[in-house]
Amino acid sequence: MRETLRSPRRLRTEVLAGLVVALALIPEAISFSIIAGVDPRVGLFASFTMAVTISIVGGRPAMISAATGAVALVIAPLVREHGIDYLVVTVLLAGALQVVLGLLGVARLMRFVPRSVMVGFVNALAILIFTSQLPYLIGVPWLVYPLVAVAIAVIVLLPRVTTVVPAPLVAIVLVTVATVVLALRVPRVGDQGALPDSLPSLFVPHVPLTLETLRIVAPYALGVALVGILESLMTAKLVDEVTDTSSNKTRETWGQGVANLVTGAFGGMGGCAMIGQTMINTKVSGARTRISTFLAGTFLLILVVVLGDVVAVIPMAALVAVMIMVSVGTFDWHSIRPSTLRRMPLSATAIMVATVVVTVATHNLAYGVLVGVVVAMVFFARRVAHFTEVVDVAHPDPDTRVYAVRGALFFASSNDLVTQFDYSGDPQHVVIDLSDSQIYDSSTVAALDSIELKYRQRGKDVEIVGLNEPSRAWHTRLTGQLGAGH
Repeated sequence: MRETLRSPRRLRTEVLAGLVVALALIPEAISFSIIAGVDPRVGLFASFTMAVTISIVGGRPAMISAATGAVALVIAPLVREHGIDYLVVTVLLAGALQVVLGLLGVARLMRFVPRSVMVGFVNALAILIFTSQLPYLIGVPWLVYPLVAVAIAVIVLLPRVTTVVPAPLVAIVLVTVATVVLALRVPRVGDQGALPDSLPSLFVPHVPLTLETLRIVAPYALGVALVGILESLMTAKLVDEVTDTSSNKTRETWGQGVANLVTGAFGGMGGCAMIGQTMINTKVSGARTRISTFLAGTFLLILVVVLGDVVAVIPMAALVAVMIMVSVGTFDWHSIRPSTLRRMPLSATAIMVATVVVTVATHNLAYGVLVGVVVAMVFFARRVAHFTEVVDVAHPDPDTRVYAVRGALFFASSNDLVTQFDYSGDPQHVVIDLSDSQIYDSSTVAALDSIELKYRQRGKDVEIVGLNEPSRAWHTRLTGQLGAGH
């Protein structure tokens, strides 16, 4: 970051990127406030406090955190039933949970998210970004459409001429000037809701400190915490790929918690990483440091409090055009090419489609990712289960038969293990060689116990050989203790 501060060119990129993101945050924050059922000021102040705080404590530079639709969907029922005070308590508890989960290392679970889920996450996100703009394109004056087209043309063509100023910022300014000068009657930012005219202040929720209050807010707080962590870590992973840099996911997890604690203290609605604005910041505007994130929050506050009258006249068409181009740039077009689909395994395509369908259907990225991971686990378990085989390898003497078990032995593969031996036809002594296999769980030990029991019931003895150290540890500790045969 120090290098950026010493470089006027790089600093200019960060400053202008922060300004573009701040402009894009305003209608989003207002929209999410409406979804959550709170005053637009609640969402706008939450976006300011989230962005500024995460720029300091977060683990992924240049990532934007603010009030989000995923969090709004979680808390909306609570706000309807119990009001803003319970919402603030929920956000504070969610922040505390995120700090604890971050310190416990929950971010390491990201290694279990396969690439197909990540591709599905990105594609679903692009679809949601695009569909979220449709309300601003349906049932509006016809002048909106040429304005959107002009803004898109500027965003696409200007970078071919110069990249000194971010194309989205130029498009916003150009379309705004045109609508003001020509006095065009089109929807504007000010039509979305009242903008605040004062700075945020500390908010003390008036709720009884009882177990009943905890019972009410705890489920929502857990939902906000998990959705926020999942969406933030997925976004951080995506930014890692876009920027070819790594980030501290553990710090990002507890950093999101700290940001939510600060947001709750100022009466905000909570939030997490915003993929659309993050893509504007990193992919479209080229920002790479915490400076852009900090300035996005700062500019947001200045724009809505000091320059609210100016921001209010920005036509929604300009911001819609920016978000449409973000959607187009976010979607992984390579993943749906016929050539790609022909080469990809059917399971990978199914995982991607499941993630997209669930996310788009629920408008919740967390649900989509969780379903995608579960589908991936099912395919993985089925595939690995077929890798295990039992082979008759030797008959040293008429009374001995040697079986070799090959492959990974865990719950999915060991369940079929019991059926692969000839209990009645085998000789008096049976040797099971596990030199080419590995025991991974108690299900396998139970299966081996069951095999031994079946042979003993027929008056035959079994010898298990070839166990490596980890497998021997599993077998020695659990054999005879799992109730096989009962």
